[in-house]
Amino acid sequence: MNRFILLLCFFLLCLSAQAQRLQISKNQRFLVTEDGQPFFWLGDTAWELLHRCDREEVDFYLEHRAGQGFNVIHAVALAELDGLNTPNPYGHTPLVNNDPTTPNPAYFEHVDYVIGKAKELGLYIALLPTWGDKLFKHNWGVGPEIFNTENARAFGQWMGRRYADRDNIIWVIGGDRNPRAASQDVEVWRAMAAGIAEEAGGFDKTLMTFHPQPTELGGSSSWFHEDAWLDFNMHQTGHCPNKGTYRHIQHDYQLTPTKPVLDGEPLYEDHPNCFNAKEQGHSVADDIRRIMYWNVFAGAFGQSYGCHAVWQMYLNGRAPIHQPLRPWKAALDLPMANQVRHLKNLMLSRPFLTRIPSQDMVINPSEEFENYITATRDSEGSYAMIYFPNGQSADLNLSSLNGAFLATWWFDPRTGSTFRGQPIEKGAKVHVTPPSRGKGNDWVLIVDEVNGNLLPPGQLNEAHED
Repeated sequence: MNRFILLLCFFLLCLSAQAQRLQISKNQRFLVTEDGQPFFWLGDTAWELLHRCDREEVDFYLEHRAGQGFNVIHAVALAELDGLNTPNPYGHTPLVNNDPTTPNPAYFEHVDYVIGKAKELGLYIALLPTWGDKLFKHNWGVGPEIFNTENARAFGQWMGRRYADRDNIIWVIGGDRNPRAASQDVEVWRAMAAGIAEEAGGFDKTLMTFHPQPTELGGSSSWFHEDAWLDFNMHQTGHCPNKGTYRHIQHDYQLTPTKPVLDGEPLYEDHPNCFNAKEQGHSVADDIRRIMYWNVFAGAFGQSYGCHAVWQMYLNGRAPIHQPLRPWKAALDLPMANQVRHLKNLMLSRPFLTRIPSQDMVINPSEEFENYITATRDSEGSYAMIYFPNGQSADLNLSSLNGAFLATWWFDPRTGSTFRGQPIEKGAKVHVTPPSRGKGNDWVLIVDEVNGNLLPPGQLNEAHED
């Protein structure tokens, strides 16, 4: 009997963790689950997961990331690193004769396994049908270039049909390539998206975006914003520590029609660009953390993380892309991999679906980049959050919040810890000084209406527990 009870409890626990199909919120700014719960996207870019990892490695990776609070895993079916001709660990390549109209079911049995294991753990797979070098290699990439408008649609149909019933898939068209001017690239991607939707229940049953290279401001919105298949916009803001990534989010946030937006590929931990940052006195974790809080406070509905060794599933003896510092398993616990969950928990500890960017709260905002202070708040006035990258003082306009007096908290993005600040009187110009100052001393000030009955920042109710 005891064994039966234990097995029943384990089954119920697994069932409760199963991922629900995601959809766009009513205000077109966020993602929610089928039962209406807000969903904060916390992604990890594991581009080579489906190509290079066997099932034991898949289990290890997914269980580890789930334990760290991640809920979305980016992975590519036709992978970048010779994904067409170098077989997976079970000896299978994805296409017969590299023909998109004849996928190899044996290869996709492993993809099936990964998607199923992710669902058991409450994880979503942001699934790229192919990396962009299979459309054009540009000045790097193995290719070969195999897609055109006709076979892209056929491949999309095959993928959509195979995974029509998998409710933990988010479709990501593209793959680190921007459509070329005066080419058919845009139409090829549209054909693939249409093919998926045709067999997976239509655009209202699929959740899709496009993964670009870095652009001046618009990412996916530069080509596809008004397309019916593009449910939300995605950016790649580049692997640099000193760029105002929030400007990309601000750009798309203001577009019509309204669509959610996020940064799907920022500065990677252990990326070669990080080595230069260290030489300039930067802490890589500080740089990545700053980028993520900037983006979310500017209006993003979530944020993706990446690590240079993990995306390529690097092992000693395996040909590297820009020499990683360590094998991928050793890289799973780098500092930011264990800090990003604090951002997710912070945002979900306050009303999420009514949150708006509110840069007007920062009086005389600091110059862009390292010292840029950013603010977000509840549109109904119950709270505000202000992010201080280096702990510098600022004057804030708190007049949009409810009540004459306001409760305050200080939240540490490095640890997720929080402590109460002094109550303050609401005003159009309130001077605020964080607990400490200097590089690496970033803080979030949370200002609550006194009678809001809100939990301490970062503390979640049962509906949002990891």
